[in-house]
Amino acid sequence: MNRAHTLLAHWGVTGVTTAQGLALLPPVAVVMLQNGQPKWIMLAVAVGVALFWETLFAILRKRTISVHGLTTALIVAVFVPTDLPVWQLTIALSLGVVLGELIFGGRGFGFLAPATVSLSLLVFSFPQAGLAPISPETALAVLPGAILLLILGLICWRVIIGTMLAALVFSVAQGLPSDPTTIATALAFGLVFLICDPSAAASTDPGRWVYGTLAGGLIALFSGGITPIPSEAVVFAALLASTFAPLTDHLVVLGNAARRRRRNG
Repeated sequence: MNRAHTLLAHWGVTGVTTAQGLALLPPVAVVMLQNGQPKWIMLAVAVGVALFWETLFAILRKRTISVHGLTTALIVAVFVPTDLPVWQLTIALSLGVVLGELIFGGRGFGFLAPATVSLSLLVFSFPQAGLAPISPETALAVLPGAILLLILGLICWRVIIGTMLAALVFSVAQGLPSDPTTIATALAFGLVFLICDPSAAASTDPGRWVYGTLAGGLIALFSGGITPIPSEAVVFAALLASTFAPLTDHLVVLGNAARRRRRNG
């Protein structure tokens, strides 16, 4: 049973979504206040698109209609620029929600965060769009939600520390500016809500260290020497690290089994 299934069994899908939604409220509120009406339009479109696909798949599968896509919409709305054409947001978010989550059976059954898939597809398909940077105020607003998710066990401190340390070390190794505050500001939102997503992150303790280190190293690599670290680097690092998370956990399990066999003869 992976971490996502364990959390679902303990909290229930609705409980996990509710906790993530509460954690997202402060940073989303800051972003909305900073950007005004254009950002509200992006948020409204994102919520409408995500809930449309949730409703459609629920009807087709004869399940209860859920609002789990709401957290995906909130995350995507924070990252998208205010001048992004609505049709581009609609396409990217539709593909992300469907391919990253719904075709696997819904929330908790996929291995990638749907928001990460949506944002990656947006940048891949429309590279001129770019993603919005995370402001210091938004990064600060992430803290209450991060603490809540840590207390509830929905994100892991090993992933956070591993990612931050790796990003700092690899930045220094590349001769890039390595101010911890600047790096933490650029990473805060994506680290908590994309890289640490329980359905995408590694689920074993050693695997979490490896996963976080991989994500941090990829962030430094994908930043391409740009400071502050661009949001695109965080998103692509989350996508690639999440792809390798199941393999990381599998290797950890095999290693543990081999050690037990040697110990027990």
